[in-house]
Amino acid sequence: MNKEQLERIRTGKGFIAALDQSGGSTPKALQQYGVEPSRYSGEEEMYALVHEMRTRIIKSPAFDAEFILGAILFENTMDRKIDGQFTADYLWEKKGVVPFLKVDKGLAEPADGVQLLKPMPDLDTLLARAVVRHIFGTKMRSVIKEANPTGIRNVVEQQFEIGKQILAAGLVPIIEPEVDIHSSDKKESERILKEEILKQLSALDEGATVMLKLSIPTEDDFYRDLIEHPRVARVVALSGGYDRQEANERLTRNHGLIASFSRALAEGLSDQQTDEQFNGTLSQSVRSIYEASIT
Repeated sequence: MNKEQLERIRTGKGFIAALDQSGGSTPKALQQYGVEPSRYSGEEEMYALVHEMRTRIIKSPAFDAEFILGAILFENTMDRKIDGQFTADYLWEKKGVVPFLKVDKGLAEPADGVQLLKPMPDLDTLLARAVVRHIFGTKMRSVIKEANPTGIRNVVEQQFEIGKQILAAGLVPIIEPEVDIHSSDKKESERILKEEILKQLSALDEGATVMLKLSIPTEDDFYRDLIEHPRVARVVALSGGYDRQEANERLTRNHGLIASFSRALAEGLSDQQTDEQFNGTLSQSVRSIYEASIT
């Protein structure tokens, strides 16, 4: 584990950029960027185009370590290069931004009001590759749709079990049990979720460090005790479907919670924009998310 990167994540001012749309969500991300499916055929062309989009974001002067602490990459992006350097090396060496990797293989079918992670039989191999590629940490997302105590416990137990496998590989896991923002009992789900997370945190080995990525809570500052927990390096928030303005407003009211936005970060960016327009739009986006993250 890179101590300098850990210190930056623990104490730095800023937010985490999520650039990790994967197989299923890539066409949608490209479409929001103004690239229609008719412009590519097959996965290879699609991934090349999305890498161009991410490269444009990362290389933009707006994508700056003054505002951005880390960036979450998709496996395909980790294996590609920017200006001759692997993406993670470019992020850290040229931009001062800490690289993370999305490691999950998507969601299992709903059961007990939640969606667990699909099995990851090749995780150890992927983690070994991530270490070689100078990745600092990982991310994996489950979803909670109902305040079902059994389902929520299963989600948290699975996340922490895999988290320990990631810690053993020398990486810092971002534990992400997302609560669906449209859930009718979101507040109750958050109460059960926090209880289960605290239980798992207290069972971690001495010196183990994880991060948490959570939906912005219904009750302001509800995750304060997780933010202050000695085994938690940082708690970051997903935008979860809120547009950027609403996500920022909600985030501002949660002290110590910082953003890890994906769609809300890329909102308004387009393939058709000139570099000046693109950089201006991204700069406004980055600064507004940064302001909401430093409260």
